[in-house]
Amino acid sequence: MDTGSRKWVGQSLARFEDDNLLRGNGKYLDDIELDGQLHMRVVRSTYARATIRSIDTSHAAQMKGVVAVYTAGDFVGMYESPVIAAAPGVKVSDLPMTVIAERQVNYVGEPVAVVIATSPALAEDAAEIVGIEYEPLPVVVSPRESLLGGVLIHESVPNNVLLSLAKESDGFEEAMSQAARIVEGVFELPRLVAAPMEPRGCLVSYDTSTDTVMLWASSQDPHRPSSQLAQAFGLAPERVRTIIPEVGGAFGSKGGAPQEYILACASSKKLGHAIKWVEDRSENFTSSYQGRGISARVRLGLDEDGRFVAIEADLLADLGAYLFPSTPIAPNTAATMMTGAYRIPSAKVSLTGVATNKVPTGPYRGAGRPEACLFVERIVDMAARELGVDSLEIRLRNLITVDSFPYLTALGLIYDSGNYAPTLERVSDLLNRGQTGRGPNTEAGWVSASGIAMSVEPAGGGFWESGSIEVLPEGVVVAKSGSSSHGQGHKTSFAQIIADELGVDLSAISVNQGDSAYGLGVGTFGSRSILLGGEALAIASKDVKTMASDWASSFFEASVEDLVWDGDHVHVQGSPQPNLTLFEIARQMEESEEHLKLGTNARCKIPGPSFPFGAYGADVEMELSTGLVRVKRIVAVDDAGVIVNPLLAEGQVVGATLQGIASALFEEMIYDEDGIPLTASFLDYLVPGSIESDFVSENEFRSTPTPYTSLGAKGIGESGTVGALAAVANAVNACLSKLGFTGHLDPPYSPQKVWRVLETLQATD
Repeated sequence: MDTGSRKWVGQSLARFEDDNLLRGNGKYLDDIELDGQLHMRVVRSTYARATIRSIDTSHAAQMKGVVAVYTAGDFVGMYESPVIAAAPGVKVSDLPMTVIAERQVNYVGEPVAVVIATSPALAEDAAEIVGIEYEPLPVVVSPRESLLGGVLIHESVPNNVLLSLAKESDGFEEAMSQAARIVEGVFELPRLVAAPMEPRGCLVSYDTSTDTVMLWASSQDPHRPSSQLAQAFGLAPERVRTIIPEVGGAFGSKGGAPQEYILACASSKKLGHAIKWVEDRSENFTSSYQGRGISARVRLGLDEDGRFVAIEADLLADLGAYLFPSTPIAPNTAATMMTGAYRIPSAKVSLTGVATNKVPTGPYRGAGRPEACLFVERIVDMAARELGVDSLEIRLRNLITVDSFPYLTALGLIYDSGNYAPTLERVSDLLNRGQTGRGPNTEAGWVSASGIAMSVEPAGGGFWESGSIEVLPEGVVVAKSGSSSHGQGHKTSFAQIIADELGVDLSAISVNQGDSAYGLGVGTFGSRSILLGGEALAIASKDVKTMASDWASSFFEASVEDLVWDGDHVHVQGSPQPNLTLFEIARQMEESEEHLKLGTNARCKIPGPSFPFGAYGADVEMELSTGLVRVKRIVAVDDAGVIVNPLLAEGQVVGATLQGIASALFEEMIYDEDGIPLTASFLDYLVPGSIESDFVSENEFRSTPTPYTSLGAKGIGESGTVGALAAVANAVNACLSKLGFTGHLDPPYSPQKVWRVLETLQATD
């Protein structure tokens, strides 16, 4: 599509979806009811590691309204554990994930039994009286202690290592040995909870007469749950249909088929009834996979001029008790992104993922990119401080230059396109505008500072997506996408792409998504929907336009080259003949002897990830008496290629930025030494509200299109979680540096943690 011909792409339109949702007409998972459906409640382990001595289900099974109480023995032979997703070069343990514990539990929240009843309340009441006798076993919650192997969680896994990766570029040792200065830092990010507004849930019906499954799920897409359930139950993919209704948030935590989907499906197969499972908030905290939980030791080598020559990183990831299918994704992404946006000719990275007695980890918004960005941007700031170089200058000196793209990193990734320096310079200008009094103001009791960070991230995982377009004679264009929205506004942005390609009015376009019956697809995660889903619909629209031109050529008895399209009307150039509309062509084709349809399916495929990028800046102030950190201002300049809808893109950036700030200041999943979650509710696990969101946010966009697609769009959904965390971390550490602190402080920057540092600094004065 020629940029000059775009009418709708680039326009800030309010979401078409909002009217329905704001009026309360949206239909979510728990709004769906089937005749005869039963309700499932999961009985979960209250121990982090223990042997199951006995399970007494008799009292629960006798309760009125309870249909069945199942334990692991009732599901023997019914399913297989899902396959683990591992990238090339990543070694993963072949230990299968448990769907339900049989003889031993390994984290608080692990499924031990399920209760099936006629109502959710009855199922919950019955679950409370299932009697389980445990014999506690030694627990390991620290990944470093786990690596020592003193407590082996799984006898078949030496030193508890579930995952490992090692990458080293040619000539690394020589490059590092010749560095004039080596700067070293140790960094750690805690575990986080995705905490979507709507917790997880499913409604599943297994038809044993046809061996088919219908699944409704609060999920990010229909394709991964369908394929994983099919694999688990040994079914052909087409025998599992998944429908996604409205979804109240996900942030990465609703990908694939979790244990509960499998247990509900198996229970449905046994009972011949549809089974609904909807978790409560407590379950979401303890049983939904968690994000982050990774540490890194980083060494950055520089020459005499302050140019980066080599980087080395040893990453240690806390993976939890098992590998869920998506567990390897985030730590692998973090490892491969350890050169960031910089020209670092040599690199060496090792990644070790160990088992602990915690719930397994998985992708959480950013999924490895925020981790890598924090590690890289902190070591760059530390290098600037040690060399006495301005933090902006050292970055500009080492950024990948615009004439270097496509750029092959020392860790083997190909960055498709970029123009990094202008984004960083613009963020610096925005930060510096109107700033005064940035030094310690001890009389007022505050110290202020700013921090900057460059972000770059891979987008488009899976590297393909599907889409279809059909023009109906009654004046409707029906689009179907393999990408599925859970708040991003796909119906609006996809319609803008289609409207430009076909020349039709936006009101004529109906975008359908969230149904595996629409055809093969991949789904929505990793900032891929506009990049791949939008491009697939653009390709399908072009193909439909070509089909319509061919038909019009025959109708007008003129060559295709002589046809002129004006919106959705076509005529012969210079001819007095009347126009023919796209919808009239659809009618003629349908009424022809062949009963043709004006429609087609398309697939977009790219050679590898695209790399959106940007720069972030944060102004923070720190109260000296309490350690309270306040974010005063966030500035962001993002380059995600062609922006289809700037209003929706800005919404993505603002939301992601707030999550990035939350991970910097508030969020941390804490376990005690016995593996018991201590922050398992919103009473203890802090997320920002309106008061904490009271900061100035300035967002701008630049456009460096990806060469991989005709649309040129990249991805924007996760950039704020990537760049804002690192920018705030740099700003907080800059505040402490002004007070004489020479080390590094890890997030989250709670008042208690900062206050302890301030007390130490005061004691040494």
